[in-house]
Parts: sequence; structure tokens; C-alpha cells
Amino acid sequence: MRKRADVWIYIALVASLLAAIIFSAGRGSADIGFIDSMKIILSRIPLIGKYVDIRNLPETYSTIIFSIRLPRILTSILCGTGLSICGVLFQGMFRNPMADPYILGISSGAVLGAAIAFVTGTQAALFNFSLVPIFAFIGAIIATAVVYMIAQKKGNLSTNILILSGIAIGFLCSSLLSLIIIASREQAQRIIFWTMGSMTGSSWNTVLVMLPFILIGSLVLLFNAGNLNILSTGDETAVSLGINASALKKLLLLVASLVTAISVCFCGTIGFVGLIIPHAVRFITGPDHKRLMPISALTGAIFLLLCDTAARTLFAPQEIPIGVITSLLGVPFFISLLIRTKRRSII
Repeated sequence: MRKRADVWIYIALVASLLAAIIFSAGRGSADIGFIDSMKIILSRIPLIGKYVDIRNLPETYSTIIFSIRLPRILTSILCGTGLSICGVLFQGMFRNPMADPYILGISSGAVLGAAIAFVTGTQAALFNFSLVPIFAFIGAIIATAVVYMIAQKKGNLSTNILILSGIAIGFLCSSLLSLIIIASREQAQRIIFWTMGSMTGSSWNTVLVMLPFILIGSLVLLFNAGNLNILSTGDETAVSLGINASALKKLLLLVASLVTAISVCFCGTIGFVGLIIPHAVRFITGPDHKRLMPISALTGAIFLLLCDTAARTLFAPQEIPIGVITSLLGVPFFISLLIRTKRRSII
């Protein structure tokens, strides 16, 4: 019975995602109807495209959708997928309902790296590819490596120390970022906008770089969903079942850190996705990570795509950072979560 219900959930989510893609592709300064957007997208799909007639539609519509909007749509989907599935991992592994993908200081390191690229003038393109995401990625990896080094003790990884060191490194990076903004005020607005998250710079190059990281990383986490069920019950249980808990934690945290880092370095800091999506989905699926992870991934993709569509259309032609949208939706959810947790006397 549960398997049949899951099939319908997946069908509904995939259908919703496809509808959201078509809807988003048509929204913008040049509005394109839903049916026309669907025809244009279908016309580029092999085997199907030859049956779709778009000769009566302006050629500019195809250019707008495939050159501008579709790369941004796919970037939103990849970012939403990665952040949501990593949120599931962190909450399950740390056994902490407040955990999210930014708990290890990854986003702070990425933002600091991007800020350095801005102020040193190295944001120019290399091989038609911006260096800002590269600096951001390096910053995220360095921050993650430092956190891991602090948390390790005799080959084991302390979860509590990992969280605390992540918070400390996050504050350090934020302090350094503030100094950079003060010292380079001409770049301040650009840096601040980037820290609030944006899909503005998305291109097909962005999609091609993000895709293998997000896809492979998500598959690794999905394949370990059963092991995560065991880890969430405690290290002792995992060891008694023959699982090397320390090695598995290192692997999963490394993969999740890479997925988060690649999302942050291209899209900036987008908060609350990895927090609210797993919790919302958990009301439907329960705590089983074999169901929670894939459904959260699809839900997160839809959520962030709709948030980005709202960010670029609500006050068009002025665009607002996508992090503002996710925060406006996430903060009330977070407060309600704190209230529920307090009532259960967990904190």
C-alpha cells in the first residue's frame, strides 16, 4: 500500500516540476503563454520535437526561453535539489532538527572567496567562464577542510565539535567579509547582493558545471539512505551492525559539503531550503530516509524554482535576491519549529 502511495507522490511531484518549468519559462519581462512555452520546449526534445509546430511563434520567444530562462530554471532546480538532500543528511546524521547545509561554515567560506575575487579584480572570465564561482568554491572547500581538521580526534569525527567548529569558522569568515566590505566600498553593493543569493548569472556553462557535482553527489547520498537510517539511531547501533560509522560519516559529510559548496559558489547564500523542505516532507513520508531523501530532492527543486520565479517577476524589472524570498518563507517555519521543539522539552 505504501509503495503504491509513493508512486503517486512521485508522479505528482514530477508533473508539478514539469508544470513549474513551463510556467517559469513563460514568466518575465516578455510574457509567453503556458501553451506556447510548452510547445517551444517540446520542439527541442528529440523524437518529440518534429511533431510540434512553432512556426507561428516569434523566433525571439525561443531565444528568450533557451538562452536566458531555461539555464536559470535548471540552475534553480539543481541548487534546490542539492540543498534539500543535504539538509536531510545533516538533520539525520546530527540528529538535530535545526541542522541545515550551512552548519559547517561552507556558505561563509564561499562568500568570502567570492568577495576576494571581487575586490582583487579577478572576476574576469577565463575560457568564457567567470572566476568568481571558482574563488567561491575554493573558499568553501578551505572552510570545510579547516572544520574537519578541528573536529577530528585520533581518526574519529566528533559531531558536536564539528558543529561548533563550523559555527566558529562561519563567524570568522563573516568578520573577514565585513572588513573586506569596509575596505572596498565600491564593491560593497555587489558583494552584499551576492551574499543574499541570486540566479542572475546562470548560463548553460553553469548548468554543465553544476550537473555532475549535484547528480553524482545526490546519487551517493541516496544510495546511503539506508545507512543513514542506522546512523540516525546512534554510532553504537551502527557499529554493532558492522558499519564503520566514522568512515561513513566522513564520506557522507564530504559529499554533502561538495554539493553545498557547488550550489553556494554559483547561486550565493540561499538559506532555509535545507531546513524547511526536509521537515515539510517528513510530515508526509515519516523519518525513513529512503523515502525522505528522493521526495525532498524533488520538492526542493520545485520550491526553489518557484522562489526564483517570484524573485525575478514580483517587482520586475527590478529583481530581488532569492535569499530574501526563502527567508521570508523560512523564518516563520523555523520559529514554529522552535516552538514545537520547546513544547516537547527537547531544548
